[in-house]
Amino acid sequence: MIVLGIETSCDETGVALYDSDAGLLAHTLFSQVEIHAEYGGVVPEIASRDHVRKLLPLINQCLEVAKLDRSDIGGVAYTAGPGLIGALLVGTATGRSIALALGCPAVAVHHMEGHLLAPMLEENPPEFPFVALLVSGGHTMLVEVRRIGSYRILGETLDDAAGEAFDKTAKLLGLGYPGGPALARLAEHGDANRFRFPRPMTDRPGLDFSFSGLKTHTRNLWLNGDQTESTCADISAGFQQAVVDTLAIKCRRAMQHTRAQQLVVAGGVGANLALRQGLLRAGKKYGWKVSYPRLEFCTDNGAMIAFAGCQRLLAGQHADTSLQAFARWPLDQLTPLGA
Repeated sequence: MIVLGIETSCDETGVALYDSDAGLLAHTLFSQVEIHAEYGGVVPEIASRDHVRKLLPLINQCLEVAKLDRSDIGGVAYTAGPGLIGALLVGTATGRSIALALGCPAVAVHHMEGHLLAPMLEENPPEFPFVALLVSGGHTMLVEVRRIGSYRILGETLDDAAGEAFDKTAKLLGLGYPGGPALARLAEHGDANRFRFPRPMTDRPGLDFSFSGLKTHTRNLWLNGDQTESTCADISAGFQQAVVDTLAIKCRRAMQHTRAQQLVVAGGVGANLALRQGLLRAGKKYGWKVSYPRLEFCTDNGAMIAFAGCQRLLAGQHADTSLQAFARWPLDQLTPLGA
């Protein structure tokens, strides 16, 4: 079965074609970063309108790259949540319309399930069961994954997610948009030990996260400091190291709690080099394997949606004809495959 995957949950329009036998055939992506840069963040209405403009041309481009016709599509998978409701409705309406026109089944995909399964697109995918650290822009959570659709939330953020903390801290330091990658680049030139940062919620039991305090700590350091370029770099390095250490400590606890041997890291923050290195060191020290998707599949993309949707379509699951999108959609409410 060849599945068309559509991702429009926020500010990136992603399209992919996935074959259940041959694997990923083609994928295309358009990022709206430059469009939203002048506003310092994503403007939902602008994001929705740009998805309308870009989605059909990207589908045509993807079909051309894969050397396929629309009639070759055997199923459609689209992100139905969580995300910006207007942006989600663009992908939902388009996906449902294409499926109706072609007479093929369609399935609504959970955005975070897409991220969670993105490492399955690699040549050596992780084996179930495993623990997943999902760190995208608005989400930070630890999930025990028994099989596709069988998820148990072990811990999640109580306020700012790690990605949000990166972006807000970068904005505070005047690093522009998107802030997270800019802060990570500057941190490479800083001294992470110059300033002392807390490792929030690591001095108590549990697997939940909180990063708002790190943002406040950074603000106080910056406003009370000399605000030079070197100080900015040192604060960036210290902040990043505090986030990496906090995530590594919580991952170690989750692995001990579940007795899992495989850690999967997915989501946009999973592209952060310091985080990758920190978790790889932890895995080597404590004896677990660590898997990541390739960098292009850490951020939002159509390939992860096409893969996740293909698995559900092959299992006989599909959406009805109604147009439903969800700004909020708990991951642990999904139906396991085979259920």
